[in-house]
Amino acid sequence: MRIAYILLDPGIGVFGTKGASVHVQEVIRTFRSLGHDVSVFCTRTDDDVPTDLADLNVTRLKVPGGLDRSQREMALMRLSDMLADMVVDTASAPDAGTDQAFDLVYERYSLFSTAGAQISSRLGVPLVLEVNAPLLAEQKQHRGLVHDAHAARTTAHCFVEAERIVCVSSAVAAWVERDYPGLRDVSVVPNGVNTERITPAQSSEGMGSLGEEPSLGEEPGHDRPVPGHNRPVRIGFVGTLKPWHGTDRLIEACADLRGNFHLDILGHGPEAEALQKQAKALRLGDRVTFHGALAPAEIPVRLRTFDIAVAPYPAGENYFSPLKIYEYLAAGLPIVASAIGSIPEVLDGTGAAALVPAGDSSALAGALQDLIDDAAARQRMGAAARAEALAHHSWTSRCQEILAPFVLESV
Repeated sequence: MRIAYILLDPGIGVFGTKGASVHVQEVIRTFRSLGHDVSVFCTRTDDDVPTDLADLNVTRLKVPGGLDRSQREMALMRLSDMLADMVVDTASAPDAGTDQAFDLVYERYSLFSTAGAQISSRLGVPLVLEVNAPLLAEQKQHRGLVHDAHAARTTAHCFVEAERIVCVSSAVAAWVERDYPGLRDVSVVPNGVNTERITPAQSSEGMGSLGEEPSLGEEPGHDRPVPGHNRPVRIGFVGTLKPWHGTDRLIEACADLRGNFHLDILGHGPEAEALQKQAKALRLGDRVTFHGALAPAEIPVRLRTFDIAVAPYPAGENYFSPLKIYEYLAAGLPIVASAIGSIPEVLDGTGAAALVPAGDSSALAGALQDLIDDAAARQRMGAAARAEALAHHSWTSRCQEILAPFVLESV
């Protein structure tokens, strides 16, 4: 099939570094690996272009700069119409040919976008709408929303017009079905992981006579040195540094740990400065390293330097399908995670994780201490994590599930 991938959200760069961008890249990458031709129409690209996506056909309509929030929202509505016109014109070009017309529109749900619905109607092809969050409430709470009535109308329109809505969690699906009853097909398809891109390290004594740790400023290899008296147990977190990721609770928990450990925080965000101050105030000093935002291509290598991975979400509403959880599994890492949202559904009973009450720093510290003290448990849980990723969470199986009804129709 020839797929038009639509992304109006100016907060997500197709080639960006945050989790949403990784998600976009993996879906596109997997569609292509399944034999589909993908063209992307978006408002933001960014610059960290993976080698295997360098030939991706990307058309960008840039959001004008210097706008206030109200003007920006209105600009997005205009860009939605322009994006729809562009896709239709591309499909209807005289030199396009029948084999070049789009067979499917795939849109990541964005506030103020009716582009996918318009394209679907005008070209007579199905629309698959991917819904990652209840954006209306999220935007109002965290960023502000001026034209909320317009946002509500565009949301309702694209939901009604979609042939299929795929939600990343049961909580998101419940929101869709509660507020927009009677839709044709609302399915839950969680996030996944590229198990070929993210692979485990091999523990090795051969990383130096004393098992010295590799510098995270250098390019680590595929081996993870065994922790010893000169090499700390490395605790790792990957994610945007925002309040709802609970990184502050992780730092608080680390202040109570004993023994030789080091905390590596991979990611950047508005909480970065406050978290650095917190680590200093708790006298963690050189036991914590903030590495900042990394290109997605760097993440697999960095994961191989971890011994334990953490998803310390705080208490409260949680509708995520955390990419980090699946990446930790694929990297063969023992996981300590909050028992909140969809996380227990993914990890409970796998033998790969210790689940703790959300927001409980003492329980988090206890679970981390147990793993610091027990190398055999880390190894056992890591092996279970990799097996779980391979068996149940590959992006290939996720994308096959998303497209299954339309692939069958096209045969």
